[in-house]
Amino acid sequence: MQKEIEIALAPENLNDSEHLTALIAKQLKVEVNRIKGFHIRKRSIDARGKQVVYRLRIVCAIDEILTPSVFTRTTKSVHGATPVIIIGAGPAGLFAAYRCLERGLRPIVIERGKMVQERRRDLAKINREGYVNPESNYCFGEGGAGTYSDGKLYTRSNKRGDVQKVLEIFVNHGATEDILVDARPHIGTNKLPHIIEDIRNTILEHGGVFKFDCKVEQITTEFDQVTGVITSQGEQVEASHVVLATGHSARDIFELFRLNGWKLEPKPFALGVRIEHPQEIIDQAQYHCKTRPENLPPAYYSLVEQVDDRGVFSFCMCPGGVIAPCATDHNEIVVNGWSPSKRNNPHANSGTVIQINLEDVPDALDNSFALLNFQQEIEQKAFEIGGGNLVAPSQRMVDFVQKKVSNSLPESSYKPGTRSVDLNEVLPKFVHQALRSALPRFGDKMKGYYTNEAILVGVESRTSSPIRIPRDKESLQHPQVKGLYPCGEGAGYAGGIVSAAIDGINCINAIGD
Repeated sequence: MQKEIEIALAPENLNDSEHLTALIAKQLKVEVNRIKGFHIRKRSIDARGKQVVYRLRIVCAIDEILTPSVFTRTTKSVHGATPVIIIGAGPAGLFAAYRCLERGLRPIVIERGKMVQERRRDLAKINREGYVNPESNYCFGEGGAGTYSDGKLYTRSNKRGDVQKVLEIFVNHGATEDILVDARPHIGTNKLPHIIEDIRNTILEHGGVFKFDCKVEQITTEFDQVTGVITSQGEQVEASHVVLATGHSARDIFELFRLNGWKLEPKPFALGVRIEHPQEIIDQAQYHCKTRPENLPPAYYSLVEQVDDRGVFSFCMCPGGVIAPCATDHNEIVVNGWSPSKRNNPHANSGTVIQINLEDVPDALDNSFALLNFQQEIEQKAFEIGGGNLVAPSQRMVDFVQKKVSNSLPESSYKPGTRSVDLNEVLPKFVHQALRSALPRFGDKMKGYYTNEAILVGVESRTSSPIRIPRDKESLQHPQVKGLYPCGEGAGYAGGIVSAAIDGINCINAIGD
């Protein structure tokens, strides 16, 4: 007989299977020797009370052996099969390609950037010299932006598709099984490149194709039906199905649509700053302790506040993390965050942003590029005020709220460097006003948060695409172009690694037999 129960467990006992078995037997009111095995289905940290505990959902076997979970692959050889062109090798593109193997379709993945290991040299140049290669950076290249946003796999996209399937594919390619049970699963930027490489190798072994350093210049059509693409290498690749999975920063794709007269729509996005604290401040606040116990991971937070009917919220929080320069072109500043698998850096950072609605930007209702232009102007202003070389305009938290330029800045993980400025000169008025109102309130909710030991680093602007590429709800195809499947974050249909992966899978599922 098997039963599913929930148990609260002190952190120091998490890895003590004998203790846990005794707790299970006590809750089920059976003898310990009748518990023949158990499996942790979900695990989360509950720090709401004075005593921090793990909450576990456990499947227990009573008087029978617990059958272990087995992950099966259903991939097929697709040499010579019907081709599907996939533009972009980020999460949406890679999982679309993997799904092609299961459906007996041959994926041809075209990626403007480099293979994941080769990207490292360009990222090092960004951090050391402030030089951005527009084709190979934190956003462009194998694995997309997800590879260097640390593999946070938390999602609310359960209704969109099979989250468990996505996680199991990651595990099959080297991720730990912890991601199957943790409430906020996380892989780590140090481990993701090898996992992405293994997924690519699986696709290649089954007959898929990858073209790196290869940019799509045109999507070709005949009688409003996709016929293929023309690449920067002068090659015409033919296929009657094209999945467009280019990510939120491929602005040239939107220009391609405009030139072809294909429909685009402006889409709200979020804008703000990345806020960095010493990790120990967050640990003390969340775990109610002076020093974080070794058996607890660096603490996480999620904060939201309404200011004049506008939401201000934390986004993409990185315990033990690093702030990264994520511009995709020269003369712009964009920041994001990531953590290694151990989350063992001394700082914690989180995007703290405000939603930008269509009514906030002049002509947005009539101009599908208005929000994108607005986003770009803010990024270029941040670069100018930062002084160049990707030095980011920054300010201490309390100084920002009190409208003081900081006399000095705390140490930051942002490698290109920070410059003390008045961030009110960078951010639109309604954005900095909302932030100034929200930050002290965040401090009321979380002791120690509102402090001048925290630094605001500008700007966090690529939370999502400011343009949506429309598609039919049933066929997932663009309304004007049969066989063209707008997909993932870049098309406006996802908001993270897992949701993008699910959308890639869904687009391949929409292709008829």
